[in-house]
Amino acid sequence: MSGDRQSRISAELQERFNPTELLIKDQSQLHAGHEGAKDGKGHFDVTIVSSAFEGQNRIQRHRMVYDALTQLLQTDIHALRIKAFTPSER
Repeated sequence: MSGDRQSRISAELQERFNPTELLIKDQSQLHAGHEGAKDGKGHFDVTIVSSAFEGQNRIQRHRMVYDALTQLLQTDIHALRIKAFTPSER
């Protein structure tokens, strides 16, 4: 299930941002027993590098990622940690 979630997250982010770097880590096992884990949704750590973030501040970049993952946030993602960079920042 986790691998499927990661691949769906990756597909959405690839399509929206065409990133030069994308790393998705499933951190769900670290939250076993956590109230938010009871619904079966996962905790993920995303690092993404894309020119789509040029001219956007950190909050705007996070909103862009949340917008791209709207559907998965309803069904598969409980928590999301985002690190979003432009290529020149990496």
